[in-house]
Amino acid sequence: MLEIKRVLEKFARNVVKFSRSNLTRKDKNVSKKLYNSIGYDLQVHPKSFSLTFEMEEYGAYQDQGVSGVKKKYNTPFSYKSKMPPEKPILDWINKRRLRLRDKETGRFTKGGQKSLAFLIRRSIYNKGIKPSLFFTKPFEASFKHLPDGLVEAYGLTIDNILTK
Repeated sequence: MLEIKRVLEKFARNVVKFSRSNLTRKDKNVSKKLYNSIGYDLQVHPKSFSLTFEMEEYGAYQDQGVSGVKKKYNTPFSYKSKMPPEKPILDWINKRRLRLRDKETGRFTKGGQKSLAFLIRRSIYNKGIKPSLFFTKPFEASFKHLPDGLVEAYGLTIDNILTK
């Protein structure tokens, strides 16, 4: 069972590592909340094992995307009647220090953050969120290599048990 655990841990570490690196490349890591939440839970028992990946709930929306009202993606998520929530977008605007400027004077407009948040929310509602596959691609790539390693691990475990 130690060999199985070793192979599964390597698989899980690779998925987490490459998922996190994809987040930083795709500019979806402003607060690092999603980045820090990606992890796994591996439990190996004498007759079974379980491996679970964990992340913030909105990670699934970032990974698989969300269909908008006007633009559709191949995803189970979609906007139908409600726009995205305002608070996370306002937080994102504040972290990036984005502001609206007056076209004539070039000064920041009063209440610009709320207006900007509304414009961004409306855009997301209409266009949706394009799938980034930051988690799906590393998982599928690592999974292709898993069965061979797992079979080897089972073989090594059985050999170890039989020799003892």
